[in-house]
Amino acid sequence: MEFGKTTSIGKIANRLQKQGKKVMLAAADTFRAAAVEQLEIWANRVNCKIVKKEEGSDPASVVFDAIKKAKEENIDVLICDTAGRLHNKKNLMEELAKINKIIDNNLPNSSKETLLVIDGTTGQNANQQVKAFKETCNITGIVLTKLDGTAKGGVVIGISNENKIPIKFIGIGEQIDDMEEFNSQEFINSII
Repeated sequence: MEFGKTTSIGKIANRLQKQGKKVMLAAADTFRAAAVEQLEIWANRVNCKIVKKEEGSDPASVVFDAIKKAKEENIDVLICDTAGRLHNKKNLMEELAKINKIIDNNLPNSSKETLLVIDGTTGQNANQQVKAFKETCNITGIVLTKLDGTAKGGVVIGISNENKIPIKFIGIGEQIDDMEEFNSQEFINSII
């Protein structure tokens, strides 16, 4: 079964590299046990660079170092893996705001995407997730995962519409290439 955020990052990095882009990953989810190691596995799998620090490090410092290294190495796309949850929502939102400020200050003229990964099996709970993240981040898109089994993910259509956030990608399986750009007509046909 496809997992979620880290897997999606690896698959997106793979897609970008196949398009000829130089990709670097920043392992800024330093709070979740094994998150850095999981991202490192994906970096090796797709053969891209990674900037990391030990578990418990300041996530914003990882992003700062990654931006510096990406500039030095002429990287086309920097993907920052940030925490999706912490022991308390306030800490998570403060950390995300700090990371966004570092990106804005150090890459002021770059185009920035903030993608929220939603598990297709989550159901109505996903709406609360989107609203919580929208308070702090300008979410530019949704990545819908785990659409490889019985989960249809239909709830995300209402969430996307209500919050005016487009669905960018869908994860449809376990393999490295099982990430597709979202096609609304195909998605609706699969639900019906």
